[in-house]
Amino acid sequence: MPGPSSSPTVGEEITAEAVLAELDAILTEVVGDDLLLDGPLAMDTSFDEDLQLESIEFVALAEKLLITYGERVDFVAWMATMELDDIIALTVGQVVDFVVESLAAVPGGG
Repeated sequence: MPGPSSSPTVGEEITAEAVLAELDAILTEVVGDDLLLDGPLAMDTSFDEDLQLESIEFVALAEKLLITYGERVDFVAWMATMELDDIIALTVGQVVDFVVESLAAVPGGG
């Protein structure tokens, strides 16, 4: 069964800009159009202070990341390694970097 068309294949290079755009679309789905009222999503946008994401929205974000990027991007396991203060201070850029690094760590041969 094919995945979403925006999902990169193994060996395909993914850029931070592409992940940021995908994350913007995902967050708009999760949070709704209210996200657009705060201006464009940027690498320094914080999930707590700027977006005021609730815990249930983090769950939805994790699910959407899994659907989009597959098990290669284990957002839940990554967040489980963080202290509460780190989660509160989490920025969009940190998530983008995590996704890019996770996808880059996939061996080219599959």
